[in-house]
Amino acid sequence: MNTLHSGSGTIYDVLGIGFGPSNLALAIAVQEYNAQVADGERIQAGFLEKQPRFGWHRGMLIDDATMQVSFLKDLVTMRDPTSDYSFLCYLRERGRLVDFLNQKTLFPLRIEFHDYFEWAAARVAGLVEYAAEVVSVKPVTEDGEVRWFDVATRDPRDPSGRLTVRRGRNLCVATGMEPRLPPGTVLSDRVWHNSELLPRVAELVERRTPIRRAVVLGAGQSAAEAVDYLHRSFPDAEICSVFAKYGYTPADDSPFANRIFDPEAVDIYYGAPRDVKRSLFEYHRGTNYSVVDMELIEALSRTMYQEKVQGRQRLRMLNISRLRGVETPGDQLEITVEYLPTGERDVLDADLLVHATGYQPQGIGERLGEIGKLCLRDDEDALLVGRDHRVATVANVEAGIYLQGGTEHTHGITSTLLSNTAVRAGEIRAALLACRQPVRDRG
Repeated sequence: MNTLHSGSGTIYDVLGIGFGPSNLALAIAVQEYNAQVADGERIQAGFLEKQPRFGWHRGMLIDDATMQVSFLKDLVTMRDPTSDYSFLCYLRERGRLVDFLNQKTLFPLRIEFHDYFEWAAARVAGLVEYAAEVVSVKPVTEDGEVRWFDVATRDPRDPSGRLTVRRGRNLCVATGMEPRLPPGTVLSDRVWHNSELLPRVAELVERRTPIRRAVVLGAGQSAAEAVDYLHRSFPDAEICSVFAKYGYTPADDSPFANRIFDPEAVDIYYGAPRDVKRSLFEYHRGTNYSVVDMELIEALSRTMYQEKVQGRQRLRMLNISRLRGVETPGDQLEITVEYLPTGERDVLDADLLVHATGYQPQGIGERLGEIGKLCLRDDEDALLVGRDHRVATVANVEAGIYLQGGTEHTHGITSTLLSNTAVRAGEIRAALLACRQPVRDRG
């Protein structure tokens, strides 16, 4: 039952835009705080999510895919190991704690961790409204100061387009990432981003659509997973992996490199000069960007070799290559691939093209409209963001804007990852408490 208020008398201490893992972690931090204080001291929080229910990368919940982050970096443990919102408490409630321990692994199945997120989200359901798409955010001024933000939402399922407006002293923007696609890409039933992998494949299998050849563009974990999944899903099809590298690069998950994900690393990164930030980011790209787990690399290599032995090679690696064009005569795709060392081009007749080309944060202007104009930027047009994740604003803005994501330039590589989600939620909660003012409701 949704308990978010939209009446004229309600002013929220914080309105969260988006309800993925980051704002879910903040909702838990708020709920845990509220359970320990008197009514008048509680944080009035509400979260708005355009999806009809909680969901996190549902299109890539491949049944045997595992997390690339330890279960201890869940929604709460790094902030409060005693929290009963932890993954271990989830396992206990599901009756799988002993079974999980017997697996001797730090890395749960992705579908299991998603179920953990859903379990946690259900426990804070009173703080969130689903099917609430934010369509505008407007500053509210009193005595020349921007004191509040009015957030208007609509239910995407409601044809009337009726708007609901809520007012908040602070915003916490956690709208996640959007698919990154090559310029000029035209999506269709035959061309899609890997974020749609599972439902698209399920639809093709259900319709018994013949697939003779599928092409996957990309060299990261998602690309390799898509190649493997398509290879298993269409046993008669040729699967071509196209990337500019010579081969997949193994992810660097060694103990010392992993320290870049420590909470203390955020402090170091934040205080470092700009050129040092850039160096650190480039040095440690191999922990997360365009890299693949070694186990999957070896599995794909074994598959290729076995097929060579058997004389029927369905898995092809088109390395040191780039996609140069896509034509769509009829129901087929004609995909031009250039082999970079020689410039030779080959046209592949294909049934599918999957862009496993990663994600990118949405700019705050696209997310918040005119509110973006209140935010200060540096000489490279990047947002100025405080260590407490609050965006720097022009002088007359008293209301706060906090970001969860899109702060790699200030807070480092963990900005869009799960590693520091719990800690960041605690930091934002502390910042909200530090800047609280007496409740002033609208008359």
